[in-house]
Amino acid sequence: MVKLKDGFTGERALVLPRIIVDKMEEDPLTSMLHITDIGYYPKAKHHFRERKEPINQYVFIYCIDGAGWYRIGNQEYTVSANQYFILPAGVPHAYASDKSYPWTIYWIHFKGILAPFYAQEASRPMDIQPESHSRISTRINLFEEIFNTLKNGYSNENLRYAFSMFHFYLGTLRYIQQFRNATANNDAAEDENVSELAIHYMKENMEKHLSLQDIADQIGYSPSHFSLLFKKKTGHSPLTYFNLLKIQQSCQLLDTTDMKINQICYKIGIEDTYYFSRLFSKIMGMSPREYRKSKKDNKD
Repeated sequence: MVKLKDGFTGERALVLPRIIVDKMEEDPLTSMLHITDIGYYPKAKHHFRERKEPINQYVFIYCIDGAGWYRIGNQEYTVSANQYFILPAGVPHAYASDKSYPWTIYWIHFKGILAPFYAQEASRPMDIQPESHSRISTRINLFEEIFNTLKNGYSNENLRYAFSMFHFYLGTLRYIQQFRNATANNDAAEDENVSELAIHYMKENMEKHLSLQDIADQIGYSPSHFSLLFKKKTGHSPLTYFNLLKIQQSCQLLDTTDMKINQICYKIGIEDTYYFSRLFSKIMGMSPREYRKSKKDNKD
């Protein structure tokens, strides 16, 4: 198996210094539950990790796209999009991204007196179905808030706030139905994040052909309701906006590379070069070749 080299494009990761971890274990407010490592790996092709010597941390992995597998002791499981699992501390384990459909994951290493409680029953793949009131975007925003708080430094206030949020984050998984029901009649806050989460998903899957159903499923809304919210926020339908992003990226590739038109089409998930040229001309007012020539002429 090909193993992880130097990282993945777009990855983010933080490893808290040992001196900070030791400090947290002595603080009554953080010793109950605290993070030691946290990160995000998009499309983690060739991602593989095996720990024959057990570690004293629990490992949380939340797959939002793609697929993979993991092994705890001698028991092996497969995992797919909208599933998470927690590897127990003190047990040899291994995990890897699927070769054909590499996963995109959020991951956290954590410790503390409460860690075993949150890890109960989560050694098998746990589902987070994208449906009405699933609040997937809320949970992802919680992760980002935890990550960014730690990224801003290791002051006592930052650490205590981040780990209080992490306590809540794990609670949204442990008590998933209660988390969903809490806002079943108040979607205003969730709706605010719909377009942001959808655009992030589009950018992460630029090379794919996504349908409206694909995007709506990822966000956890019906296609019609999702389209209404997205257009209200952006002024465009989801698929029109996705095409705008594709053309935006193709402009960057035309500007900065010598890639052929068909190669650029492949990079942005459009198989038909004639369709690409028509779409590009409609949005940019000139063909891809004319655009590239105009940029080169302006540089001369």
